[in-house]
Order: sequence, then C-alpha cells, then structure tokens
Amino acid sequence: MPAYELADSPTIEVVGRGTWLDKVAKRILEREQKLGRSLHLINVESGLGASGIPHVGSIGDAVRAYGVKLALQDTGYKSRLVAYSDDLDGLRKIPDGLPEWLSKHIAKPVSMIPDPFDCHESYGSHMSSMLLDGLDKLAIDYTFQSGAEAYKSGLLNKQIDIILQKADKIGSKIADALGQTKFEKVLPYYPICAGCGRIYVAQVSQYIPAEKKVIYKCDGAEIRKQWLQGCGHSGETDITKGLGKLSWKGEFAARWSALDIRFEAYGKDIADSVHINDWISDEVLKFPHPSHVKYELFLDKSGKKISKSLGNVFTPQTWFMYGTPQSLMLLMFKRIKGTRNLSVEDIPNYMDELDTLEDLYFGKTREENEQKRIRLKGLYEYVHKLSSPQKPSLHVPYRLLAQLVAVAPPDDLVGYVEKKLASYGMLKQIDDSLKIKIALARKWTEDFSKLERKRVILSEVDKQCISELAQYLAEEADQKALQSEIFEIAKRNGIEPSQFFKTLYRVLLGSERGPRLGPYIIDIGRDRIRGVLDEQLSK
Repeated sequence: MPAYELADSPTIEVVGRGTWLDKVAKRILEREQKLGRSLHLINVESGLGASGIPHVGSIGDAVRAYGVKLALQDTGYKSRLVAYSDDLDGLRKIPDGLPEWLSKHIAKPVSMIPDPFDCHESYGSHMSSMLLDGLDKLAIDYTFQSGAEAYKSGLLNKQIDIILQKADKIGSKIADALGQTKFEKVLPYYPICAGCGRIYVAQVSQYIPAEKKVIYKCDGAEIRKQWLQGCGHSGETDITKGLGKLSWKGEFAARWSALDIRFEAYGKDIADSVHINDWISDEVLKFPHPSHVKYELFLDKSGKKISKSLGNVFTPQTWFMYGTPQSLMLLMFKRIKGTRNLSVEDIPNYMDELDTLEDLYFGKTREENEQKRIRLKGLYEYVHKLSSPQKPSLHVPYRLLAQLVAVAPPDDLVGYVEKKLASYGMLKQIDDSLKIKIALARKWTEDFSKLERKRVILSEVDKQCISELAQYLAEEADQKALQSEIFEIAKRNGIEPSQFFKTLYRVLLGSERGPRLGPYIIDIGRDRIRGVLDEQLSK
C-alpha cells in the first residue's frame, strides 16, 4: 500500500490515498497476515435487507463494503464484494404505502410472499432488486447471493449442523453476554411451519444430528412487541432442505464461514448480534471472524432513524432523479463515523461539494494542509472508483441551475441556460456533464417548487448589507445599476465587496461563488430574490 511522508512532519505518514477506506484495508491485511490465512482472494460482504423498501442508508452498507474492496485492490490484492440478500427473513410489519392485504402474510418468508407491485416473483425479490438496481446504477461490481438459495442449495448445511449441536453453549453465551435467556430454552433455528407457512412462530426443542432434523411446535412468537399466535402444528424439518433459517445470533457467523468473508461493516443498531456472531465464528465454527467497521445510522431531519418500515424513507432511485451516481458515492465515502441527518434536500449540496473536490483534484483551488489535501484527492478518486476523469467538467452551482431552468422556456432549456451563464461571465459553452446536471436540476424544480435554504450565519454587518439590498430591490433598477449598488452597499458598511458577494452567494445559492449578480437578479426576479433575502434575515 503506498504511503506518503509529509514534508512538514516527517513522522506522520498518510496510508494509501489518505482516506478511512485505506486505513481499514491496511488493518484487514495486517490482521489476515497475522492469522496466516490465504490472501489469494479477500471477500467482503454486505447484507441486503429484503423485508422493506430499501432506502439510501440501506445501500450505504454495500457501497462502503465496495469502497473497502477498492482499497484492497489498490494494494494489489484481489477482492470480491458479496451482496447477501436476507430474503428468507419473515415479514414483521407492512411498510407504509404498501397494501393492507400483506397483513395475512405477516411472519411468512419474504421470498414466499407475492410481489405487491406484481413485477417480480416475490416480495423479497422485488425489494432485493431495488437495491441491486442501485448498485448497478453506481456501476458497482458485486456477486449476488440470495439467502433463500443459500439455504436451499446447502451452502450453510455444515455451519447449521455445528451451531445446532453446540446450541447449549451458544445459549449460555447469549444469556451471559446480553441477558437474553430465550436460546437457553429453544434452539437458534427458525423452521418454516408446515401448518401455516410462517417463520419465527415455530420453536425448535430438539435437534437430531444423525438425521439432520429439528423437532418443533408452532406455539407463536412476539413480533414487533405484539404476540402472534401460532397454529399449534407440531412437526419436524430437514435442515438441508432450505425450509428454515438460523437466528441472527448465528446466521452471520454461518455466512462468514461458508463464504470465507474477511470484512463486513455493520450499523450500531445490530452491534450486539455482531459481537455474538464474532464469538460463534471464533469459538464454535473455528473460523476467525471478519474485520469490522461500525458505522452510525442516517437520520431524517427530525432526528429519527431512516427506516424501510417507516414513512421517512427515500430510495437510491429517488437520489438518482436529482443527483449523479458520484454524488451518492461521495455521501457514503466522505466519512464512516458519526450520524448524519439526511433528506432529499441535501442532494444539491453533495452535487456542489463534488465540484469543489474536483477543483482541488485538478489544482484549480489549493489546500495548504498537505495531509488534508491528499485525503480529499483520495476521496475524489474513490468516488470515481479509482478511475478519475482526465480533465475537469464545467461547474455551476446546482441551485443556480435550478433557478434558471425554473424560468427557462421548456423547448429551449439548455440553450437558455447556456445563454444566461454566458451573460454572467461563467462559461461560453455547455459540456455534456453540465447537460446532465441541467436535466437533474429541471427534475428538482418540477418536484420541489420551494427550495429549503439552510440558515447562513450572518454578522451584524452582513445583516445590514442584506437589508439595504432588499430595500433597493423594490426600485426598478436595471442590471448595471444593481451590480453597482452591491459594491456601494459593501463600501458604505466598511467591508470588501468580494466578502459581500460571497455572503450573497451563500444565501442565494448555497455556494461560495456564482454569477454576476446584477443580471442574475433580473433573470430570477427582483421580488423572488428579495423574498429570499427577507427570509434569511428573519431566521
């Protein structure tokens, strides 16, 4: 793995391209070398939930795992991403917006429930396909593994057999570590009840190793804090037939062992399950558990967890309606630690941040801190899957494009925007990447007529200058007079005009730069601009 020695601090080395992905890859390699395992192929895994509509956070697990795969490959090692769909999971709740008839399928495996959208063979395959479609749009290379097929094909048979034979030991460990006594009484395996077709409601009381069979009774189970009564059926199931699945407190370990997984990230909400699975993998299956990174969850603007079962979800497909694949990659690769409040309204910010990174990468802007400069350039390279463009694209703030397309004639969208940007002194001709951005901004304006602007921290002098400009906009001044008045307002209040221009760009466009403000204000409309300024002053 390449390392950079910083000129101003010879004792500090930057690993690889300077990102958290490089550090994780280094730790994985060091650990694997100590374990003495083969490094011919380093598998990383991501679990895909198939029980609800996948959201941006859902795809984050796979994208981050892919980033680690890239970092491992960057060191010269072959790596593979396994996308494992938990499509034998039971449906616990009807996600918001889906039909009520799904209630009769509660607790049935999602791979055995009809597709409510009537376009895939099952509910589970539909939800999995949405995540896989997101990965495909990101051009991410992966190997798909259906959980239902894994059980049916016998991929996990060896691991299931060992876990069930060691169930007493596992149950005691879970009780000691988590205070959960359930698996001291029942085995960590859920058969699909032959009587009602549901999973989780049948409890296993005995395992017969010689016959690879479990004995169960469908008594019922608590699901989502509500008791779901079983059908009372008593029966037996062959664990090699794919008619049941391991509990989460065991299944991860079985997957890791069967698929030779060396890395898997996880959200903090399942930390307890991961820790138990680490122990099962090490002590029961005798397979050293994979390296991990724990990440925080995405929250909505109210601070609630973005969830596939709640109404606050937005999908990867929604992101691609307004932002490029690279902007979504930036969201995932920017950092791994800390929670982030996220909504569709943040997409323009990531689009503009991508432009800022590109300016730094191609030397159009400078970063004095060498360590930070290397890290940001590395981030840009990972966003482009280590195949960066040969030259920079044209950059225009997303919100400026959104404002222009809102007033552009529908039959000459690109021509109008190009003409206006030329009149602002920003460019002479639009390139293909900017055409894509214009189309995305157009869709944005169609769906969000009022753009939410974040509050900009203003000094008292800033507020005074903005107040004077807002008052001046009530007059019928032309673009030349407007441009001149902005300079005069700054001078009257004792600040540099360039400082006032930056403040106005942040307020109007959420950017540090922008067009000539005189013609821009005329094009967008004095009243509309005055409304934005007044709104900012009132926050």
